[in-house]
Amino acid sequence: MTQAETVACLLREIRACRLCAEALPLGPRPVVQASATARILVAAQAPGTRVHATGLPFNDPSGDRLRRWMGVDRATFYDARLVNIVPMGFCYPGRAGRGGDRPPRPECARTWHDRLFAALAPPRLTLVIGQYAHAYHLGAERGATLTDTVRTWRRFWPHRVPMPHPSPRNTYWLQKNPWFEAELVPRLRDRVAEALDAARADLADGGIQADGAHRARRKEKQT
Repeated sequence: MTQAETVACLLREIRACRLCAEALPLGPRPVVQASATARILVAAQAPGTRVHATGLPFNDPSGDRLRRWMGVDRATFYDARLVNIVPMGFCYPGRAGRGGDRPPRPECARTWHDRLFAALAPPRLTLVIGQYAHAYHLGAERGATLTDTVRTWRRFWPHRVPMPHPSPRNTYWLQKNPWFEAELVPRLRDRVAEALDAARADLADGGIQADGAHRARRKEKQT
């Protein structure tokens, strides 16, 4: 089975997943975007109601802000050959008691994430969005709070970028931390452009570079 076939098979399994059906107020609708060639990973939290309704990740005001931060249009963002979008929870988890959404369901990471990330090509750039993604993708390297982690973004540069969630609910956080959009976002846009240029070069070369890097990394893990 080729790498692309492995990823396609996993995506079919994920989209058919019903593990949490009884706990999901709107029922299961796993939302994920991935391919064997994409080299940018958007590692986020969980879909909201608008995303659940459309099945399209970040198809909401949060996505509009995220695309502005990245400096990309919708066509580029939703090109699965270039961008993988893998939230910590694939389904809308429901509303929390004090407003906002519940945390991502833990079953997704336990069941799917290690398998999916092992099948994908290693990303050149990972946007690590929100505290739950920070915990999974940064582990013990993250700070005591989300702000601490994002403030020390240079520690993770240039391959991982810890970020707050782009939700309108975080507008106050952005106002309190103007350095994020003044200092980090311009650097992020340049880094995204570099990663996209490299990904397009891979595609023009028939995906040889991406597949070769993936196989080399898998071989290193096996030795």
